[in-house]
Parts: sequence; C-alpha cells; structure tokens
Amino acid sequence: MARPTEVAVPSTPTGLPFDDIRVLMARLPGPSAEAVAATRAREAQLVKPAGALGRLEEISEWLAAWQGKAPPTVSRPLVAIFAGAHGVASRGVSAYPASVTRQMLDAFGNGHAAINQICATFDVGLKVFDLAVDRPTPDITTDAAMSESECAATMAYGMEAIAGGIDLLIVGEMGIGNTTVAAALSCALYGGAPEDWVGRGTGVDDEGLARKAEAVRAALKRHEGHLADPLEALRRVGGRELAAMAGAILAARLERVPVVIDGYVASAAAGVLHALDSSALDHCVAGHLSAETAHRRLLQRLELKPLLDLGMRLGEGSGGALAAAMIKAAVACHTGMATFAEAAVADRG
Repeated sequence: MARPTEVAVPSTPTGLPFDDIRVLMARLPGPSAEAVAATRAREAQLVKPAGALGRLEEISEWLAAWQGKAPPTVSRPLVAIFAGAHGVASRGVSAYPASVTRQMLDAFGNGHAAINQICATFDVGLKVFDLAVDRPTPDITTDAAMSESECAATMAYGMEAIAGGIDLLIVGEMGIGNTTVAAALSCALYGGAPEDWVGRGTGVDDEGLARKAEAVRAALKRHEGHLADPLEALRRVGGRELAAMAGAILAARLERVPVVIDGYVASAAAGVLHALDSSALDHCVAGHLSAETAHRRLLQRLELKPLLDLGMRLGEGSGGALAAAMIKAAVACHTGMATFAEAAVADRG
C-alpha cells in the first residue's frame, strides 16, 4: 500500500460552495429494478431452499440494485481511511494524545495496523487520505471546525476515493478526538442530551467521559442557532475526515458504487446526507455495530441494520472490511453456485 498522501485544504472563502453539494444531492440515482429482477430470478434457481442464505441473498440483491447490473461483482473493493486532527482533543476527551493520529498513519503506511491485516486476508484494497493531520481544526467549543469553502472542498477530496473503477467502497477514519466530534454532530442532527451521544471512545475513564459530554454541550451552545442545516452543522462541529467521508458516500451514490459504512464516526458523517435526504443512504449498509454506546441509536436513526456485531471499536474501517468479506462471500454464492437444472438436483416441483 502506498503511504498516505496529504491533501492541501484551502482556507479562503470562495462564495457559496455548499450550493454545489445541494445540486449533487438533487441528482441521486435510484436502484435498478431490472438488475433486482434478474438477481431474484437467478436466486430462485440456485441449489438451495429459498431464503436459506438469509441476509447473503439480500446483499446480492442490494449490490445488483445499486451497481445497476446482474450479476453483481466485488472484484475491486476498497477501504478508504480518512484521517483528521481536532482541536477539541486538547480538552482531554481521549485516552490517547493527539500525536497518535500521525503515528497511526505511519502504521498504516508500514502495513502494521489491524486494517492492513484484515485487508490482506480478504484481498481488499486500502487507501489512506491524510487530511492535514498536522494542522488540527479549531476547537469546536470556541470556533467552527471549518469554513464553508474548506468543508465543501474537503467533501470534494473525499469524492476522489471512488476513482479507479472500484465496485465496493468501505469508509473508515482515524483521528484522536473524533468520537467527541461525532457525538456533537449526531446531537446537532438528531437532538437529545450530550450524554446520549458520547461514549468511551478510545477508552476514557469516567472523568474523561464527563469532559467529552461537557465539550459537546459547550460546542452546541457555541454554535446554537446555526445547526438546523446539516451541512452547516458538519462544518461547525464536524471535522475534515467526517466531511471527506460524507463526500465519498455521496460520490459513490452518483457513480453507482455500493458503500459499507464502518463505525460510529463514519455513521455520523453519513448522517449529514441522511438528514438532507432520507433516501441518501439507500446504497449503503452498516458494516458492524460498534461497541461505542451511541452507535446503535445512530444506526436506528439512519435505518441501517448492521451486518456484524463483534464488539469492535477500533475504527480505521476494520469492521467494514470484515463485512466486505461477508459481501464477497454473498456474491461468490450467487454467481458460483449451480442452478437446480445445472446440478441435476430435483427442485421442490
């Protein structure tokens, strides 16, 4: 895997950049009814009782619907990790120092992280986007994380993740402090108390958990009156990796690439699109249910049922990559199994 490439993020306003995002949101393609019909027809002829593969059959149909072809393929899956740094980390909201973000990027580049092993095991591609981790966003308790132009530009960088003809995108992240940011964004989008959305993240103690809740409360108070627009909420209390993930998910929809959303932070990024259009995540599945306490609540809001529940809370696309292995198995069964006629096996008649 190539070492991460840092993306230069502009900081000068250029008008109303969010207008471009809204135009794209109005152009979301729908599923292919023809591909769904063809997938169901083949599924009905495979040498197994109807419905015997459970959600694997649903996965094949979902892939076909959004790839717009039958049979579906997973020959070029990609995990895209977006890494960002957060000024709010200085408030003691994480069990690890902010320097760990850069160190983990080095680990990704050297092939030493968990995600490297998972991707290698299941033949999944991996690309890391360094979103200026040496330049943290401002502390969201005192200032907006990004300007509108910076946020929109970072979403555009995220859209580059689908370049190269991939047929399945798994979005993941890395960034000390980003579960605090995800909690602030989730609370801004869906309401409730900060305590409903914060969790232990990298393993903070009770005092750290209290600091997280207070940071979320302070951020929402600081930006009160400006959070009704999901894109404005993203730029004010989000972060670069969340903006980039939202952009990647949007670009994937426009190019008919199905998406696997990893954990809590990735789901919070997806929540921005869902808040803009409740159908915006129809091309997505939740890879797994994170051990981060608010993830279940957030997935319910997004109307996504996780494929796996392994008690993971690592981030970096790890749960999503494991789910990709299941998705590959679903496609292999759908395309590789014989039909009753081919196998000379008697159907129920």
